[in-house]
Amino acid sequence: MTTTPRKDPGQRSESHPYVSEAHEGKPPFEWGVAALVVVSAILAAFGHLLGATLVISITSIVCAAIRLTLRERSPWKIRSVGFDAFFGFALGIGLVMAWAAIMLW
Repeated sequence: MTTTPRKDPGQRSESHPYVSEAHEGKPPFEWGVAALVVVSAILAAFGHLLGATLVISITSIVCAAIRLTLRERSPWKIRSVGFDAFFGFALGIGLVMAWAAIMLW
């Protein structure tokens, strides 16, 4: 009698990629971030561009700081700690710099 080898649950198969919510962020935190994006969109729609930019920038920087500080316990996870922190800080700082370059030029 031959047995087929059991697959590791973390191993990808050709027909079904491995996806686990246990390795991702926490939905309440992610919904909070989504709510802040909606607030930013509303501010932008009403012409408050600085406010909209600051909401997104501060949200991004705070998420990056939380990810860097809490590491694997962070409620905000996309990829690795370094990836998340780098792009969070870069987005937050870059948006403010872009707004300043456009509006104050």
